[in-house]
This record gives sequence, structure tokens and C-alpha cells, in this order.
Amino acid sequence: MKNLVYKIVSRTLWQEARGKGVFEGAPIDLKDGFIHFSTAPQARETARLHFAGTDDLLLVAVDGDALGEALKFEPSRGGDLFPHLYARLPVDAVLWERPLPLGDDGLHIFPEEFA
Repeated sequence: MKNLVYKIVSRTLWQEARGKGVFEGAPIDLKDGFIHFSTAPQARETARLHFAGTDDLLLVAVDGDALGEALKFEPSRGGDLFPHLYARLPVDAVLWERPLPLGDDGLHIFPEEFA
């Protein structure tokens, strides 16, 4: 099993990244100086807290091992260790990307492949 990390990103930003071959980050990533990721246990809460009511999102699964030493796990929300990438994300490290639609309850519906 690979070391999977997940990025929640707007479809528009991701399409731009695919065209360039690298994802440089969302506005919050650029502001903070690293690309924010979540582990599987963190992703639903990240969606709820930071993307509430936001439609047209993708969940992108990334092979964390392919990112090397630029991927660091650092304390964040509640002291939990979150993956942060101190580099651009090469799209060839992406294992899959899936829509993250909103359900009737306003929460995002995660894909079946999601661990």
C-alpha cells in the first residue's frame, strides 16, 4: 500500500495544473509557502472545515512516497500531523482524481476508492 495523501482542489485549478504538468498550489498554499494535503482520516474534516458548500471540487490522490523529502508531516489542527509539500506537485505523482460533489446534506460525497 502506498503512502497516500489527498488534495482537495477546484476543478479549474487542477485543469490548469494538468496542462502545465505541475500544481503550484491554491491561493492558501501560495500564501503559506507549501501545498496543504490531508491523510485519509483528515480529508473529510478538511472538506467540512475549509470547503463547506463549495462545489466543483476534485479529490486528488497522490503517492506521497513519490514526493520524497519535500513532503513533511507537521502539527496543525488539534496537534494532528498534516502532510505539507514544500515543492511543486508533479502531476505524474497523482494516482487518481475524482469529483467531490455536494450531497443534499451539504457535505461532500467522497468517491468509493477513498480509503
